[in-house]
Amino acid sequence: MEIYHLSATELAKKIKSKEISSKELTQMYIDRIDKLDGEVNSVIIKMFDRAIQDAEKADQALSKGEDLGPLHGLPMTIKESYAIADQKTTWGNEAFRENTAPSDGLAVRRFREAGAHFLGKTNVPLDLADFQSFNSIYGTTNNPWNLERIPGGSSGGSAAALAAGFTGLEAGSDIGGSIRNPAHFCGVYGHKPTHGIIPQTGHELISNVPESDLSVCGPLARSAEDLKCALDIMAGPAEREATGWKLDLPKPKFKSLEKLKVAVWATDEVAPVANEIEERTLQIGETLAKLGAEVSFDARPNFDPTFAHANYQLLLQSVMAAGMGDEERAKIQKMVEELDESKMTSDAATLGDKTALFESASARGAVLSHANWLKANYQREKLKIAWKEFFEEWDILLCPQMAVTAFEHDQRKFSERTLMVNNQEQPYFQQIFWSGIIVNSYLPSTVFPTGPSNDGLPIGIQAVSGAYQDYKTIEFSRLIAEEIGGFIAPPDFV
Repeated sequence: MEIYHLSATELAKKIKSKEISSKELTQMYIDRIDKLDGEVNSVIIKMFDRAIQDAEKADQALSKGEDLGPLHGLPMTIKESYAIADQKTTWGNEAFRENTAPSDGLAVRRFREAGAHFLGKTNVPLDLADFQSFNSIYGTTNNPWNLERIPGGSSGGSAAALAAGFTGLEAGSDIGGSIRNPAHFCGVYGHKPTHGIIPQTGHELISNVPESDLSVCGPLARSAEDLKCALDIMAGPAEREATGWKLDLPKPKFKSLEKLKVAVWATDEVAPVANEIEERTLQIGETLAKLGAEVSFDARPNFDPTFAHANYQLLLQSVMAAGMGDEERAKIQKMVEELDESKMTSDAATLGDKTALFESASARGAVLSHANWLKANYQREKLKIAWKEFFEEWDILLCPQMAVTAFEHDQRKFSERTLMVNNQEQPYFQQIFWSGIIVNSYLPSTVFPTGPSNDGLPIGIQAVSGAYQDYKTIEFSRLIAEEIGGFIAPPDFV
């Protein structure tokens, strides 16, 4: 593998051992972006002069015997939505075209304190709210595996830059799969952490915004080892909270896959996935069984998936559409009433009723009143308890991330978009099911690459575990790579 496709931890080791200088590596990435990123359009804000200066400082420090941290001298990029001093932060929104951050955000500062420096920022969709990554300010980002296909969103530029070999490491954000679906579409690793362990400070258009429900910040990388390193850097309380608490995530207690108990949820009748993605998920389960792991293809948490998803949709819409008025709020009242606790069990309705409810929840873009948000949150608490009980028996849940591999660009209105899954038309946002049921209960999830599909596009699978078991899902992803392989570079970008 070429040096620009090595993991961040490997690159940092090479810099520290003086196999390559930080300046040489930084210039290599700059040259590669200049030469190849035109057709991908992933790095949309370039900070090359500052990057070279920072690389020279890293090399000077090393010559004096100074160690700047685990990422000493590493050049990296970061999602456009993170604040970097004197750089634009727009979220792809024309209303913020000239918005410039006055200072580095917390995540950027933490990466700098760990020894990294920044080549630039990577593209996003409008308001970070799409499976695709295009906007009127920076244009469209393409998938380096197939330029006619999407790279995912909202961290699409992040995943595309990693896959194409334009950066050493990345960080994104996730409220509906925005770290994980780009990782799946581009064949890289992405970790959605347990909600609350990585501060969102500095990932905002306007400073001093309260932490939002559901949304998280987290890393994307070319290896599971890099995810762990980045998580260690990004996680922990912000300054105000650090006065009273500290983070102490449990370390994984396994050193091999053979002792694990793994549940496999390969598809669901409410949100079916493509046959090949279902088969790939089952194959991973079968591989684990052959290695000696206890594997179940039937174990499920004790709730009805449709109503778990509808609950997520309610809470998601409240976050995404918080600025709506009274008229839009009124539209959601009936939906809230339908989701009472009597309907949280699998025998509460027919599949047809469930599907109608699923589509209704997806279509209604209104804000919950505070009273109804509390009711929906109460229902979510029951889901969290069900997940907790499930992960008291099972170490890992394997499930798909998306219903399909990277699909062709479709920039029509959301209401006009659909996806073909097994020759059946699905609503565009139906595939958010697989991300949403994990997000809604604040669980950690690591998407890891499993190799290309029959049409040559990557397939990523989720490894999920209980709250605060982030190291467990990352370590699982590291170990499974030893069996099935890890990151593969896109053929046209080797």
